[in-house]
Amino acid sequence: MTMIKNLFLVLGLSLALINPISAADKPDDADALKGVKVGKVLFDVNISNAKKMSLYLSVVQETVTDFERQGVKPDVILAFRGHAVKIVSTNQENTELPELENVEKVAAQLADLSAKGVRMEACSVATRLFGVDNASMLPGIKVVGNTFVSLTGYQAQGYAIIPLY
Repeated sequence: MTMIKNLFLVLGLSLALINPISAADKPDDADALKGVKVGKVLFDVNISNAKKMSLYLSVVQETVTDFERQGVKPDVILAFRGHAVKIVSTNQENTELPELENVEKVAAQLADLSAKGVRMEACSVATRLFGVDNASMLPGIKVVGNTFVSLTGYQAQGYAIIPLY
């Protein structure tokens, strides 16, 4: 059943990306954003598939744009943990060719998000467990001690924590 739900989620997100709603036609989030000046959100990224990560990063990009469109300053953080650290590494020598194209797309999306002010961090616990060299993280990704500690700290600072699994 979970596989079917995931399939519908991916299908729905894919259709949204193929046929995006123009800003003029898109509903607003005025009720939720009433009085909000800064959109503080941390995306907890624990995705082990580059194609799926790319899809979710497209939605993160849209989220940043939606905040801006509605007059809210985005304060967005991506925290990579688990197998996700392998995707956001420059060392892809063990990546199979079909997946490599998606890894390269993820790298380009992260560069775009970084240019928009999105902060990124990777968990050193995960890099150690999965044999990823901390120095191999993509540009703009800061290696931190433990993203569980980060998630706790950022939540205490008022960030919404949104899991991307």
